Amino acid sequence: MSVALEPTSVSAAVVASLVAGRTPGAVLAEAEAQRITAVIGIGLPRMEVAATVEAAARISLPGDRVVVKVSGPAHKTDRAGVQIVANNPEAITAAARQIAAAVIGEFLLAEYVEHPPGAEILAGVRWTEAFGPVVTIGPGGIGVGRGPDPAVIAPATSDRIEATLRSAPGIAPLIAGWRGSVPATTLADLAAVARALLALGVAEMPERLVEFEMNPLVFTAAGPVALDALAVVGGAREPESHPRPSGGIARQLHPKSIAVMGVSERLNPGRVILRNLLAAGYPADQITVIKPGVDEIDGCRCVPSPGALRKPVDLLILALDAAATPDAVEQVVAAGAARAVILISGGLGEVAGTESAAARIRIAVDRARAAGRPAPILTGPNSMGIRSVPGGYDATFIPPERITPVSRVGNPPPGFAGTPPFGGRNLSVAVIAQSGAFTLSRLDRLPWLRPRYVVTVGNQLDVTIGDYLEHFAADPGVAIVACYLEGFAPGDGDRVLRAVQRLRGRDGMVLWHRGGRTAAGATAAATHTAAIATDDLIARALGEASGVLAAESLDEFDDLLRLAVLLHPKTIAGTRLGVVSNAGFECVAAADAMGDLVPAEFSAPTRDRLRFVLGESGLSGVTAVHNPLDLTPMASEAAYADAAVAILDDPGVDVAVIGCVPFTPSLQTMPDQIAAAGSLPDRLAALAAHPTPWVAVVDAGRLYDPMADRIEVAGVPVLRSMDRAVRLLRRYMTARSGDA
Repeated sequence: MSVALEPTSVSAAVVASLVAGRTPGAVLAEAEAQRITAVIGIGLPRMEVAATVEAAARISLPGDRVVVKVSGPAHKTDRAGVQIVANNPEAITAAARQIAAAVIGEFLLAEYVEHPPGAEILAGVRWTEAFGPVVTIGPGGIGVGRGPDPAVIAPATSDRIEATLRSAPGIAPLIAGWRGSVPATTLADLAAVARALLALGVAEMPERLVEFEMNPLVFTAAGPVALDALAVVGGAREPESHPRPSGGIARQLHPKSIAVMGVSERLNPGRVILRNLLAAGYPADQITVIKPGVDEIDGCRCVPSPGALRKPVDLLILALDAAATPDAVEQVVAAGAARAVILISGGLGEVAGTESAAARIRIAVDRARAAGRPAPILTGPNSMGIRSVPGGYDATFIPPERITPVSRVGNPPPGFAGTPPFGGRNLSVAVIAQSGAFTLSRLDRLPWLRPRYVVTVGNQLDVTIGDYLEHFAADPGVAIVACYLEGFAPGDGDRVLRAVQRLRGRDGMVLWHRGGRTAAGATAAATHTAAIATDDLIARALGEASGVLAAESLDEFDDLLRLAVLLHPKTIAGTRLGVVSNAGFECVAAADAMGDLVPAEFSAPTRDRLRFVLGESGLSGVTAVHNPLDLTPMASEAAYADAAVAILDDPGVDVAVIGCVPFTPSLQTMPDQIAAAGSLPDRLAALAAHPTPWVAVVDAGRLYDPMADRIEVAGVPVLRSMDRAVRLLRRYMTARSGDA
């Protein structure tokens, strides 16, 4: 059976007539909601509404059975509001009386539609502020929310509908057949329903509708039939702010002039920012300090107010407290003094009593844009600042002595010496975060990594994460964007997903960790779309469908960032994994964690090389050639390195994990040994340039941190347990391949 649904069949006139005069949030009666079902091309059972028990008993419908239920919008099976009875006046009368005793309202009698057990589907679309209309399809009936996750589809992922449905855990049983039943439907059937619902959402949400669902939806020989439907009335959308000026982010990240306001004689955040700007090499003659009564601070010219600037600066940093910030922004806007502003002020818009101050800032900027006057883009408030390697500046308020220098990491090779912010590797990485503390904590754990850009957006009063991600998606110098988000600004989720897809289109990648994940729909009715399509599920599912590499914890963020940055220059051609370790438990852990990775079959030449290595090391009688390969604690540095090279050279190995439990005295792994030529860390570091991608594992405590640092600073990601390494490597490979 094939379902042919035309998205253009949605009738705006029908929906408009149904919602006319209704209060936003009102729920349509089922018979009204089913009119929407009809105009999107879904079949209906024959049905009639009756005001009384007696009138219900007089209704004539075909079939041996009939469905009797309350007509109102909020009927629930568990409230005795729905009964399936014999199609005769006596049974209908008894059912209607029982329903009337439990639920107040008119009665709806509907034809009973035969369908296979377990074939009930929930299919709905609802409006979300972040992503726009979102379609949810999954198991329906009274068991909604108790089974596997449904499929989630939004406009940004509409080109992946079939792939999304195929990969959703809740869809497989519907297509394969549930508990031995006949399959409920086909992938093409469900995709057609999804497209029709998405078209309804795009056309009617949120002005006329905010939610529409069919539950249960069943598939019959004649096509899809909605046995019930629900629709929630929408309302006027909040007026959008005037567009932010184009090019503002480019000027902010590559400024030819900078001003700082809020610099004190003591070491306050403004003074630290000024010193960080100078320490990063930004020319003092291109920096202006806005401070009355002073001619010069730290070699930089001072002016008394924003209006006293000779000409507009590309970047102005306002390091003021929350109370003083609105006045300063209004002065900047009135004078046209800056093209981009960073608001450092903490608490603004967050702490009770500061809402009006945040509103003043927004109003000042929006009025200027509406009038066509120059108005800056605003980053923050509650921003820690921005670092830009191409822009040559560090506008953060953390003193450099508080940040781990690259020179303390392992035994850095040439080119790694230097102090923050620009010492170390300036790879094609951008970091965007709502939390400055998160950013510092994560990057300080990876001191070899000095991203091209670090942007802390704070409260997103004006410029959003989506704005920056769009900018970086168009920047060929950026390949990887790492994000920390606590919430999407209105409409920003959709923009983020589209930017992710553009970045992936040129072999880039987005890694994110979302804080504040809650089941926002937990208090909703268990049979409604909003209950199963929680905010967390929506963001997770849509991110995955778009190819986001999602970290579920802070530690995962660190390790996935390691993998994304250090493996990105290499191509992983397939899923064949080679593993070597000196501990049997690591070999077992690797095998257990492989999932859809495949243990590589070593070629005959590789097996011969490995047998030679084992023989030369006296290990032939102790271990044998397998994958994973267990070298035992008796293996020497030379045997370890030779075995690793043999596996990396094997044409059947697409990627490898090389683990070491470093306690054995057979290996030079102690802090005072790792710098020695020929030590295991030295030998493994030398393999960083091998064309086969690989990951190292050092499963031990703090004593062996220098060993891990020595290998990682050479360019090899180092994780601290074998199962974690294989599991996260698998996730990275899935996201990188585009099969997410």
